[in-house]
Amino acid sequence: MVRNPFGDDDSPELTTVLDALDDEDCRDIVSVLDEPMTASEIADESGVPLSTTYRKLELLTDSSLLYEGVEVRPDGQHASRYDIDFEEVVILLDDHNAFDVEIAHRARTPDQRLENIWSEVRKET
Repeated sequence: MVRNPFGDDDSPELTTVLDALDDEDCRDIVSVLDEPMTASEIADESGVPLSTTYRKLELLTDSSLLYEGVEVRPDGQHASRYDIDFEEVVILLDDHNAFDVEIAHRARTPDQRLENIWSEVRKET
């Protein structure tokens, strides 16, 4: 199954989002992201060890709170860059008294849409 590179992925599990929001290192990472950064830049700015930063970035992207883009470099050594991907997170109680989460995402820039297409092409080759 090929994902739509222009659309958002399925909504994350409630527990994944809550785990990310409850994690102090994750909150520190989000707080330093004024612009897209690499994992090493994030680790330097946030003071979170690099090995921990990688784990927290995975949790934050799995929870749809961060966007992972690809910086295409001429030498072929492409780098992941991370940016905040939400405007707000809302926890809801549905008609069956079950909790649900809704994340209002930021609009994708043309560069981010192109990155998504490039990432999907790389996965298929």
